[in-house]
Amino acid sequence: MLLPARLELLAELGHYLRTGGDEALDIAIRQAHAENQWFTEDNQRMALKAIANDMLDIDRLKAWAANYPIRDADFPEKIVGIIMAGNIPLVGFHDWLCVFTAGYRARVKLSDKDKRLFPLFMKKLGEWAPESQAYTEMLGETEHLKGYDAVIATGSNNTARYFEQYFASKPHIIRRNRNAVAILTGQETQEEMLALGLDIFTYFGLGCRNVSKLYVPKGYDFDPLLEALHEYRELALHNKYINNFDYNFTLYILNHIPHLNNGCLLLTEDESLQSRIASAHYEYYEDLKSLNDSLVAQRDQIQCVVGHVTLESMPVLPFGTSQSPGLSDYPDGEDIMTFLCG
Repeated sequence: MLLPARLELLAELGHYLRTGGDEALDIAIRQAHAENQWFTEDNQRMALKAIANDMLDIDRLKAWAANYPIRDADFPEKIVGIIMAGNIPLVGFHDWLCVFTAGYRARVKLSDKDKRLFPLFMKKLGEWAPESQAYTEMLGETEHLKGYDAVIATGSNNTARYFEQYFASKPHIIRRNRNAVAILTGQETQEEMLALGLDIFTYFGLGCRNVSKLYVPKGYDFDPLLEALHEYRELALHNKYINNFDYNFTLYILNHIPHLNNGCLLLTEDESLQSRIASAHYEYYEDLKSLNDSLVAQRDQIQCVVGHVTLESMPVLPFGTSQSPGLSDYPDGEDIMTFLCG
């Protein structure tokens, strides 16, 4: 398959998702939820919608691919191993999309937490264009990744250290834990605070683009924010989420840790960027310049920043958009297509 045909096939997948899919998609969604209670039907369909609209539009695909020196051929010349995470639905899809667009064969190791939707995608592509089957191979649960020319692996900080050693002899991209942060000024509107809730709560806060840390000015009044975020109180109806909330709440009480509580989110002052499920940290800042310097020092732990301020050293996304990455929003800021095409 040449590049134009690959892009058209991706766009066909986007059309399939935008029009609601079919019974096979519905079954895969139900199976995924039965196997992983974090993958609610709403969250899976949210991920599918974001992929369809932000990554599988033909005009966006063509404009994006035109930025790279893709060496096109009828058949994949290289094999790229992909180890996918399973924290949120289809979190590894963009890695595969890059490898497919570049014209290489993806040898994919799925997470056992997210093993239904991606295989369905590959089945559909094979039905629409049988020649596309040469571009993707999925490893079995007990199979080890081998016979690759390069690798893209995502995991925790602990597994990343193992990946660094295991894949040291080949070109690789290894990803670790990262989090999103939000910068508040106290001048946010009700709509912006509600939108921040999407950054915090989407996928139950399990993604690397979820806001887990708030930077607020001295004297910040948390009451309007907590009231706005109370609109997401239905999260407390989810069994796993409320179990985490109750556990964290108990820890704070037993350890006499000062905290704020609105019934669906716990806030506590903490310098760490990473917080527990159903909680977020906050930290006071003096001014934007000193905050900018602090964020630069932690750049390798930050996936993205949301707010309505301007920073010298990094872009700031509007509230509510952290979970809608586009084709060029590469995890950890490392351009996958440049890595593949270089």
